[in-house]
Amino acid sequence: MPINELRAIEMFAKAAELGSLRRAAAAQGVTPQAASQAVAQLEEHLGARLLHRTTRSLSLTDEGQQLLEATRPALDALERALQRVRASKDSTAGPLRIVAPRSGFASILWPVLDEFCATHPEVEPDVQLDDGIGNWVNDRVDIGFRIGSPPEDGLIARPLFRIQLLICAAPDYLARYGWPDSLEALGSHRCSVFRHPATGQTLPWYVNVDGEVIQRRMPPTLATNDIDLELEAALTGQVVAQVSAMSAASHIRAGRLVPILPEHMVDTMRLYLYYGSRKTQTQRVRQFIELAVQRLAENSQFMLTPEELHQAQLNSTSMRRHAKPATQPLASDPKR
Repeated sequence: MPINELRAIEMFAKAAELGSLRRAAAAQGVTPQAASQAVAQLEEHLGARLLHRTTRSLSLTDEGQQLLEATRPALDALERALQRVRASKDSTAGPLRIVAPRSGFASILWPVLDEFCATHPEVEPDVQLDDGIGNWVNDRVDIGFRIGSPPEDGLIARPLFRIQLLICAAPDYLARYGWPDSLEALGSHRCSVFRHPATGQTLPWYVNVDGEVIQRRMPPTLATNDIDLELEAALTGQVVAQVSAMSAASHIRAGRLVPILPEHMVDTMRLYLYYGSRKTQTQRVRQFIELAVQRLAENSQFMLTPEELHQAQLNSTSMRRHAKPATQPLASDPKR
């Protein structure tokens, strides 16, 4: 009959320590019958008697004494290791492994991480920013952030906020090149496109047309795999860009960027926080998740409110009506 040798040896050692199989059973959380059966199976497995036992007393045989002396150091070391793991689970000290998008996410993650580390200086953050999708198990991840769809099965996903994709330009750009009054008109403007760092492919713009999200390929004046650089190009008046409110909301509110054709905004994607089983989470993981949800969930800093979108629509209509003709050649002008 197969036996669990480690559990049986632990039961044998505890019985030798306490001088009673009944007390050993209570200490290990099993019935006296189960304790007696475990030791009996161990003896049968080894082909040697380990304990002299009667209804009132228990003592070691020579073979039992040899086994106890040989296994006691290993059992003590195992117990110390288990205690360290239990203590670590209930402590905020130790590594905290986080994965998140590289493009445009550092400025969102860092304030949360900075606040957490200021409160818990014993935490050791290990942060990997990568636009590719890694392997949760192999990367030994505690917490992840992802834009788009929820992660694979076996992980818990918490939606934080919607990702609003807006077509924007700087006031300087609009003064120089004029105001595009339709999606078709954008084809003759200086547009930027994003090149996915993991695949190298340029991505289309995603636009809302009559409630349906469609893809439009834009002729690129600028292509880049860095969202921050694309944003800078838009801020300095070089291009029209499709950017997320996650990165652009503060610039829109300050007037440094102007939403163009806001009726075509797309907000079907979300930012997700994801993690593994709650049962095995350490204290530091649980506390960071709580803080991240408190600071990021539906945070208006990273989204335009319905009122702001409505005002952007009114402003867009007015500015298109009063826009001056372009004073510089556009992207499609062969004389450029």
